[in-house]
Amino acid sequence: MEFTIRQIAEAAGGRLVYSGPEDEVSRQAFLNRKVDSVVLDSRKVTPDGVFIATVGERADGHSFVSSVYEQGAVLAVVQREPKEGEHWQGYLLVEDTLQALKNIGESYRKTLSIPVIGITGSVGKTSTKEFIAGVLSEQYHVLKTEGNYNNEIGVPLTLLRIRPEHEAAVVEMGISDFGEMHRLSKMARPDVAVITNIGQCHLENLKDRDGVLKAKTEIFDFMPAGGKICLNGNDDKLCTVSAPNGCELRFFDVKKAAAPGQMQARDMVYASDVTSKGLWGSEAVLHNVAGDSYDIEVPLPGLHMVLNAAAAACVAEWMGLAPEQIQAGIKKMTAVGGRNNLIRTPHLTLIDDCYNANPVSMKAGIDLLCMADTVKVAILGDMFELGENSDAMHKEVGAYAVAKGPERLICVGENSRHMYEEAKKESVNCDVIYFETRELLLEALQKEREHLLPEGCTVLIKASHGMKFSEVVELLR
Repeated sequence: MEFTIRQIAEAAGGRLVYSGPEDEVSRQAFLNRKVDSVVLDSRKVTPDGVFIATVGERADGHSFVSSVYEQGAVLAVVQREPKEGEHWQGYLLVEDTLQALKNIGESYRKTLSIPVIGITGSVGKTSTKEFIAGVLSEQYHVLKTEGNYNNEIGVPLTLLRIRPEHEAAVVEMGISDFGEMHRLSKMARPDVAVITNIGQCHLENLKDRDGVLKAKTEIFDFMPAGGKICLNGNDDKLCTVSAPNGCELRFFDVKKAAAPGQMQARDMVYASDVTSKGLWGSEAVLHNVAGDSYDIEVPLPGLHMVLNAAAAACVAEWMGLAPEQIQAGIKKMTAVGGRNNLIRTPHLTLIDDCYNANPVSMKAGIDLLCMADTVKVAILGDMFELGENSDAMHKEVGAYAVAKGPERLICVGENSRHMYEEAKKESVNCDVIYFETRELLLEALQKEREHLLPEGCTVLIKASHGMKFSEVVELLR
């Protein structure tokens, strides 16, 4: 990375403690030394790297400061002085190391000239990020958010991974309260902002969808004049948004059939004439803002994946990709673990969608399951952070599930009792089962898997991340 110890110290503030030779030449050489990486995990320290010592629930990073110099670290950012017996070399003492990380990330971002694409939304952020990064990779060397690094720690760490060889960065941005997106936008300063949808997420803090809309659109706060905004034209809330700060606005959409004239009234990239291939994806026609159209193959199942493809095309057109490049990028897409990831085992087909859940994504997952041409089983767990309407939303999902027609619905968790009770009441042909905990479900699957999950069936596994349904996936695979 093109950043020096001097720039790190200026960005983070605090007091730099220099332990090298006292002559001015040596000191200036130290300050001008280029930094290779910035990390929070001492195990990931590289030669010429910077280690930021944070205090967590399980460990205090300051305990590892002495050891990181042995791995080649050139600087540690700390929020306390060394204790007796701790031998620290050059370090930067700040009030708050997490705030220092944000300041460093923001300062580094300002030195970059490559386009940054910021992605947020209630559902589908990660899948959309993968589509956009995958399509842009047909022309650019792209850096993208890895794993769940989409919060106030993950975003600056992502920005600090950008290197001179990168030509674009795709940064996922996730929030749960007002003000968070403002701070993320201040760091990322996206040139292109994408919002996937406005759903019922984090309602404990955001209260309702209008609150979600207000919080998500904070992504615009630090966009440059002339920035690009891509919004889901299928979303009733996003359709009300106007472009701020002289930014350009386009919508992406999915329609049943081509709608010439719609684009002239409103810049739009949309997919039409979608043909489902079941769990193995879709074919569609993609229409661009110039009025041209071309066929695409979306290898991941569900209409929402076609919408993701349209979002990627919307960004890619703005960044100069040709239709052939967009077609190729979409066709190469693969699923991310925990998000509509299809897994074939000798006995079952699993839809691993256990990374997270809310009412909208639960219904999408159920719709996807019902594309299967086998016996269908849904294993659904608790949805968290839904606020005062949580019970009603779990009931709503239960009623929706049995109405769509899987042969069996297995509800798991304390909140999902409401899902179970509503499903049981509404069910006609669906066998509805309840387990109070994940552990009880795992025990039952080990003892009577063939009874709960008939040979050859397709199984949707979905819940909020805190339910740890990845353990269910691992057991079944």
